[in-house]
Amino acid sequence: MALVLTDMQKVSLTVAFTTAAGNSAVVDGIPDWDVSDESILDIEPSEDGLSAVVTAVGPVGDAQVVVTADADLGEGVKEIFGTLDVSVVPSEAVFALVVSGVPEPK
Repeated sequence: MALVLTDMQKVSLTVAFTTAAGNSAVVDGIPDWDVSDESILDIEPSEDGLSAVVTAVGPVGDAQVVVTADADLGEGVKEIFGTLDVSVVPSEAVFALVVSGVPEPK
């Protein structure tokens, strides 16, 4: 199920890492945040990478937020990732635009 934002909203996200048994886990380094479509979403990660603010840019549509991290606490790298589907929908109407047709003889 996707997170739904209007084209005028932003949301704070956090990430937590767990083991296969559901216990809390740590990762090596700072997690990296990204979005699949920068024309729909903007993302501002925190300094420690454990949270981020996602903002709807304006156009409606669907995109994903992706966070990646290194699960190998040693010298190697074992990349893990998490995704969040986001659907940006129109906010409520604030203007009424009246458009005329082409004038014609009566």
